[in-house]
Amino acid sequence: MGMPSVVHPALEDPRAEHARYWRFSGLPGTEMLTARFVTTTFTRHTHPTYTFGIITGGVEEYTHPGGTSRVGPGGLAVVAPDEVHTGHAGVPEGWAYRVFYPEPEVVVDIARELGLRGTPAFTESGIDAPDASRLLHAAHLAAERGDRLGSSSLVRRGIAALLRSHGRERPPEVRERSARPEAVRAREILAARLTGPPTLEELAAEVGLSPFALSRAFSATYGLPPHAYLNQVRVGRARALLVAGRRPSEVAVEVGFTDQAHLNRHFRRHLGVPPGAYQRALSVL
Repeated sequence: MGMPSVVHPALEDPRAEHARYWRFSGLPGTEMLTARFVTTTFTRHTHPTYTFGIITGGVEEYTHPGGTSRVGPGGLAVVAPDEVHTGHAGVPEGWAYRVFYPEPEVVVDIARELGLRGTPAFTESGIDAPDASRLLHAAHLAAERGDRLGSSSLVRRGIAALLRSHGRERPPEVRERSARPEAVRAREILAARLTGPPTLEELAAEVGLSPFALSRAFSATYGLPPHAYLNQVRVGRARALLVAGRRPSEVAVEVGFTDQAHLNRHFRRHLGVPPGAYQRALSVL
């Protein structure tokens, strides 16, 4: 079934925003975003997937492990799985983009076809790769029209072009292996206690560190302080429950947010859309 076209905000309304999150059936486990943001800002967060954002207007500015990137029309904002990053407007009129979020296995499979070994990474985050950008943009438009064959072919060609021009093998992950065991234990405690997490002081005492030392060790290992990591996990759990058809008000309580408004606020700061819109687009029911 074809997808409805997205009407971009009129130029005479410079503060207008829109966002649509949806599932792409042309690649396994891949979600998509079509959006224009002006005042929206994304807190420090991660995705379990790759992020390939094609900027179609304005400028997006964002931080990532390599520094800060500013990407304008035709450029690509590329973030690897589990990389902590932010996002906000780089110019007063904001930015518009089309984003693919493919599962790591999808990108690995394409890389293998090109003869690349190891986990695929990229030489930079803000990337100027006209051929890849053109193919990915065409793939996004085709997916929106419901052209499954055309979109799935184009997106694979686009990712392959990007890997050829800017791909590399991701260096071995050393953070987890070198992490203080107290940070690893703190992460396990937070993941197990979403609805009743300890205070930082209680968490630090439980793992045998001072609050300052724990916060520093945790951030060094996971890229986020404990409270931000907790909210990241809550949003991830909420996504799965929403897709399964649970009501947002129930989900909010089940993952540890105080109410639905609290869930809405954090959901928007991580994904750019409210929980209800996300559920309507991706629900299996």
